[in-house]
Amino acid sequence: MRKILLGLAVVALAVPVFADHFNKIVKVGDKAPDFSGIPAVSPSGEQSSLTLSDLKEDVVVLVFLANHCPVVQACDDRIIDFANDYKDKSVKLVAVSVNDINQDRLPGIKSHMKEKKLNYTYGYDESQAIGRAYGATNTPHFFVLDKERKIRYIGAMDDNAMHESKVTKHYLRDAVDALLAGKTPQVEETRAAGCSVKYKKSK
Repeated sequence: MRKILLGLAVVALAVPVFADHFNKIVKVGDKAPDFSGIPAVSPSGEQSSLTLSDLKEDVVVLVFLANHCPVVQACDDRIIDFANDYKDKSVKLVAVSVNDINQDRLPGIKSHMKEKKLNYTYGYDESQAIGRAYGATNTPHFFVLDKERKIRYIGAMDDNAMHESKVTKHYLRDAVDALLAGKTPQVEETRAAGCSVKYKKSK
């Protein structure tokens, strides 16, 4: 039940669409699925855990990652920069992996965090329940939650996952900026571009 296959890297341009187009499990406006007690590593390298109700910031960004994924690796610095740029704006970014391969489990997460000096809490859900609940299909896959913990954006960070120099649209930042300004994000959903998350078929 808990093993999944290595996802293949699928790189595509993120395409903005009307909400509820790509994600078949949750949609923009839904109450975010709850989660609690997910084993995690804090930026200091200490053992931690992720519980949605513990996050008190006005905006929460949940991103599904996989250390082995070249698309995630291409976005690592951008995610670090985002977490740093918004840390004093009542925005909290947290990450979760659900892949059952060594590099993506908790020890691998701890090593990756130390190597890259990640500045956000990064958890591992062996059960894959959080990935299924959010309908996560790719890594990276971003979900932006507002103060009421309703989902307000789903999808990619920007419009070029592999090449930051070619980015022209900053979907994640634009969505978070809109919420902080009390507005509705102009783009609410894009196609997540990255390595596919493979779930074990339920018996």
